[in-house]
Amino acid sequence: MRFQLSSHAWRLSLASALAACIGMAVPHAEARPKARPHKHSKVAAEQAPDVVIYGSREDVMRFAADVAARRELDADATRAALSQAKFIPSVAKYIMPPPAGTAKNWSAYHARFVEPVRLKAGAAFWAANEAWLRRAEERYGVPPEIIVGIVGVETIYGQQMGGFRIIDALATLSFDFPAGRRDRSAFFRDELENYLVLCKQQRVDPLSWRGSYAGAIGMPQFMPSSVLKHAVDFDGDGHIDLHQDAADVIGSVANFLANHGWQRGLPTRFAVDVPVDTTERALLLAPDILPTFTAQEFAAHGVVIDEAGKGYAGKLALIELQNGDAAPSYVAGTENFYAITRYNWSSYYAMAVMALGEAVKRQRPSSGPGSLARPTAPSKASLPASTPDAPAPVAASATPPTSSPAPAAPEPASSPEAPASSASSAS
Repeated sequence: MRFQLSSHAWRLSLASALAACIGMAVPHAEARPKARPHKHSKVAAEQAPDVVIYGSREDVMRFAADVAARRELDADATRAALSQAKFIPSVAKYIMPPPAGTAKNWSAYHARFVEPVRLKAGAAFWAANEAWLRRAEERYGVPPEIIVGIVGVETIYGQQMGGFRIIDALATLSFDFPAGRRDRSAFFRDELENYLVLCKQQRVDPLSWRGSYAGAIGMPQFMPSSVLKHAVDFDGDGHIDLHQDAADVIGSVANFLANHGWQRGLPTRFAVDVPVDTTERALLLAPDILPTFTAQEFAAHGVVIDEAGKGYAGKLALIELQNGDAAPSYVAGTENFYAITRYNWSSYYAMAVMALGEAVKRQRPSSGPGSLARPTAPSKASLPASTPDAPAPVAASATPPTSSPAPAAPEPASSPEAPASSASSAS
């Protein structure tokens, strides 16, 4: 999701797009116990300097000692890393929801993501990585257009992976989560803990990686817990690299969706006409994006579903997409629609992913079998001038074997389940 932007617009990233179009909700994560806001919770002005270095905070040093003991990390190294973490005022600002009364607008959201920059970059990404996309579909059942749509919406195929030091972003939201919205500091403390574990596993300096203001990482914008649980070494080179290795990105996104209920060969949605009766419509919209009704139950409540949907045997959700002052749009979402929303808990996000991926697919020429040559990712020289350098890969990559072995199975996560994220982590 990175094209050439002004410095201010770049810093808003994907989450600003979500805020502008649909409203913001912190990462698709499960509810966490509420925590009392810290005295530093007041959000500083965006231009304010870093006002807290966490090494001076006793609560942060206690957290460091506890994490080091529980996760078998080096205590001195853990304290040293968190001692250099800083409070970032703009992180606290961007995590806040949009002003009350901000209208949702699917038409504007669609136009923001299905546009020439993403379409061109998506076609190039698909062409360069066609064989890996095919292999991901064979292994996980996730079609190329869904993976292409996610990576395009998240980071424009690696062009915009975020410029915040991850340790600063996660520390800010862990220890100084702003007042004025539901407190998610416990969620971010879990992510900070998982980030420290991840850095140990990957032999990475915790101060070196940069990502979104919510702490999301790499081309797919995974939160640290999702890297631990869902990321895979898809090209079998012995390393997982979500920053520059497109094969690992493709396999990891597909694995995430498969782990969250993606079903091979299942459509994502069907066209519908909704009942005029507002009571019937309200009943169908009550479960939100959770598939709840059969096609027959839809019909009984006045929904006219397209021919393909009439024979669908699974459960469906009636999805409403507001269009500002215009009439809303509606679709019937399947279990696969719901699986995409586990990446980001938003029907607008899921629709944008599908719309972008399908648009890229439509503009692709017919192509023969792709090569399993090393997938490519944007070079540092190709990144926008206003974007900080992308983090270096975890380790040097080796040329994949020509025998095309099956990708390695994902390692079991040591962290609790937590949905992936992106600037989607704050959408």
